[in-house]
Parts: sequence; C-alpha cells; structure tokens
Amino acid sequence: MEKTIKLAILGSGNGTNAQQISEYFAGRSDVKVVCIIYNRHDAYIAQRAHNLGLEAKYFGRDDFYHSTSVLDYLHKKSVDWVILAGFLWLVPENMLTAYPGRIINIHPALLPAYGGKGMYGHHVHEAVVANHELESGITIHIVDEHYDHGTILFQARCKVDPEETADSLAAKIHLLEKENYPRVIDKTIHSL
Repeated sequence: MEKTIKLAILGSGNGTNAQQISEYFAGRSDVKVVCIIYNRHDAYIAQRAHNLGLEAKYFGRDDFYHSTSVLDYLHKKSVDWVILAGFLWLVPENMLTAYPGRIINIHPALLPAYGGKGMYGHHVHEAVVANHELESGITIHIVDEHYDHGTILFQARCKVDPEETADSLAAKIHLLEKENYPRVIDKTIHSL
C-alpha cells in the first residue's frame, strides 16, 4: 500500500486557504492534512480547523525561533510537507533544514514584484492598485530563507481594471488561490 503523504498547514489569520486545502484533500487516502499550526491567539484559522475536525495547535514566537518545539511537533505528527496559508513570519532555519524543498507558500502577487517583508494581504493589493499595474495574480513557490523567494512552481494572472480597488482585486486573487493552490500542492507533493 502506498504511503499517505502528511501535510501540516501553517497560518496566521482567517484560514480560507487552509480550509480549501483541507477540503480538497478530505477523504483521500494518498494525502492527509494532519494538523493546522497557528501563531496568533485570535486567528480564526483555529476555529476553521475545529470545524473541519482537524487538530489545531498554537505556537508563539519563542516556540518558532528559540526552541525546537514546533519541529518536534511536526516530527511527532510524521509531517512530510509544510504548507503556508497566510503565515506571516519568516520560516525558521531549523524548519528549512528539516524540510528542504518541502515547504510551499502562496503569495498574492506576481513575484518577484510586490514581495518581501511587510508585503502581504491587503498591503500587496493596495500597492498594485496605487502603481496602476495592468495585471496581478498569485505565485506559488518553494520557501527558502527569504520572504517571498525560492523556486516558483506556478503563477496565475488576472487583469487589473482602471477602476480596480484593493478590495475588488483581493476578490479576484482569492478566486485564483481557491482554483489553483490545492491543485498545485497536489501536483508538487506527488512529483518527488
């Protein structure tokens, strides 16, 4: 029997991508989301995990950067791949070492444009609209030691209309995320 690939999802906020990924793989025998890790006490992602029947665990900054507790937990859960879904901190070096080329992130812009520290969520959409860009999109990439860097796995584009607002652009980006992120994760984890 083929080994089940186990995923951990890391998030900091609302958790819509985490929910979509979890629902995409629900009922599959080859891939299983085994836990959701979050780093903000008030993050709604914890409630989403509960609603989905998934284990959710909070870890603070010290847990990530000054101990091995997050890594120990991932090993205890036999996690094969780490998926970032709105996780706003730089992934610590010990996790990059433990999961080389096996941490995936999604960014709400066409990297390398509009990436880097502080460029997340609405900040990205506001910058794209303010600069009168003609298009935006999503980038799915392997995580390395820099924000929004690493090997690009997939990009999808959308038009930025002249009357676009950050909110209307965000809605377009969410559709691209929903349509593509789970599918690209699926393809990537089965390609190794």
